[in-house]
Amino acid sequence: MATNIINRTDLSGLIPEPVTREIIQGVTQGSAVLQMGRRLPNMTSKTQVMNVLDMLPTAYWVDGDTGFKQTTKMAWDKKKIYAEELAVIVPIPEAVLDDADYDIWGEVKPRLVEAFGQKIDEAVLFGVDKPTSWRDDIVTTATNAGAVVTATGDTYTDIMGVGGVISKVEESGFMPTGAMSAVKMRAILRGLKDENGQPIFKTDMQGSTQYALDGVPMIFPMNGAFDQATALMILGDFKQLVYAVRQDVTYKLLDQATIIDPATKQVVYSLAQQDMVALRAVMRLGWEIPNPVNAFQPDDTKRSPFAVYKPAAAGE
Repeated sequence: MATNIINRTDLSGLIPEPVTREIIQGVTQGSAVLQMGRRLPNMTSKTQVMNVLDMLPTAYWVDGDTGFKQTTKMAWDKKKIYAEELAVIVPIPEAVLDDADYDIWGEVKPRLVEAFGQKIDEAVLFGVDKPTSWRDDIVTTATNAGAVVTATGDTYTDIMGVGGVISKVEESGFMPTGAMSAVKMRAILRGLKDENGQPIFKTDMQGSTQYALDGVPMIFPMNGAFDQATALMILGDFKQLVYAVRQDVTYKLLDQATIIDPATKQVVYSLAQQDMVALRAVMRLGWEIPNPVNAFQPDDTKRSPFAVYKPAAAGE
C-alpha cells in the first residue's frame, strides 16, 4: 500500500518559516539563561573546544644595568561544550487542524517556548534533569567555590555588604553583570527602607520599579524554572555563561507514529488510529563556564563567576 508523505511544501501552511524563526527567538527570550548568557558561534559538531587561560605571566625586576631578564610563560586549558538534544512532541487531533478558524499556532507556540526555556534554565541553573555530559550547574559550581550567602534578617548587608553576594563574585576576580532572582525577592526588596524609612527600590509609587543591585540589572524568571527553595538569587558575571547551538529548533510532523510514555512504556497515542498528528520540535545546544584564571583568585577550586543568595533553613 502506498504511503502518503507530508513534505515541507505540504506543511507550509502549518509551519511557515517565519514562525520557525519566531519560536527560536521566543525560546531565547523565554529562557533566562539564554537571555543573559553569551551566545557563541553555532557548533559544527557535537563537541566544541574552548581554550581558556589557565596560567598568568609573571614579570621580574632587573638587577642593575647588566642584570639578566627572566622568562615567563602562559598556559591555556581546554574546556569542551557538549551539545545535547532537547525535544518535545505535541499531539494534535486532525479535527482541530481542519478547523480553519482555530488559531493552532496561537496555542502551540507559547507552550513550546515555555517548555524549552524551562528545561534549559532548570538544567543550567540547578542541574535538574541535566544531561550527563554537561558540567555542574551554576548553583553547584558556586557552592563548591564557597560563593554562597545564607539569608539573615539584614537583606541589604547580605547582598551589598562585605562578605555579601556581590563581594563573593568580586573576590573571585569578576565584576557582576546581572542577577536572576526568585519572584519572592521582589517583595523582599520592596520592603527594604533607608534610615528615613523610605523605600530603597521605589521612590515613585506611580512609576514602574527598575530593580537593580549596585547598577547591576536584575530579572525575575517567570517560566517556573527558578527554585526559590534552593536560591533566592543568582548573581554574577554572565559573560562567563557561554552557550552554543548545534541545531536550531526544527520540526517534523508525525502522522503514523505511536507515542509511548518513556517511564511506563505504555502507549499514550496511536496517531493513525486516533486520527491525530504530532508536531515534534527538537533543538541541540551546550554550555560552559570558561572561568579563566585571574590575579584575584588563581585557585580554580575557589574561583566562581557566580554567587548564590540562598534562603535560611527552617528554624534559622
